[in-house]
Amino acid sequence: MKLHASGEDYLEAILVLHKKIGMVRSVDVARHMDVSKPSVCYAVATLRDGGFLTMDENHFLHLTDVGREVAEIIYERHCFFTERLIALGVDPKTAEADACRIEHVISTESFEHLKKSFESNNQEVVQSDE
Repeated sequence: MKLHASGEDYLEAILVLHKKIGMVRSVDVARHMDVSKPSVCYAVATLRDGGFLTMDENHFLHLTDVGREVAEIIYERHCFFTERLIALGVDPKTAEADACRIEHVISTESFEHLKKSFESNNQEVVQSDE
C-alpha cells in the first residue's frame, strides 16, 4: 500500500504521542493534530487495513513494525529539517510547517546525502542576523 503524506503524518503523530504519553487513542491523535475524530477514525481504518497499525480491545493504537519504520523515517526527516531551519533563523512555527512539507517530498537518496554531509562535515549551521 502506497502511503500519502497524510497517512505518514498520522503515523508520525502516533509515534510522537507514544513516546510522550505511552498508550495512544484516536482522541489523542485528533487533539495532537487538531483534526476531527471522524478524520482520525478514517485514517486509522485505512492504516490498519494497510498493515501499518493495530487497535487493541481497549482502543489503543499500536504501530506495526512496518508502521513504526515509516513513522521513524518521517520523524527523523521532520526533526532534521526543523532543527536546521530554526538554526538558520526561520521562525519555529514556519520551520515546523516547512519541515512537515519537505519530509514527504524529499527522496531517500537526497535526504541521506544531506544527512551524511552534515554528519561527516560536522557542519554547524550559521545563525541568521535577523
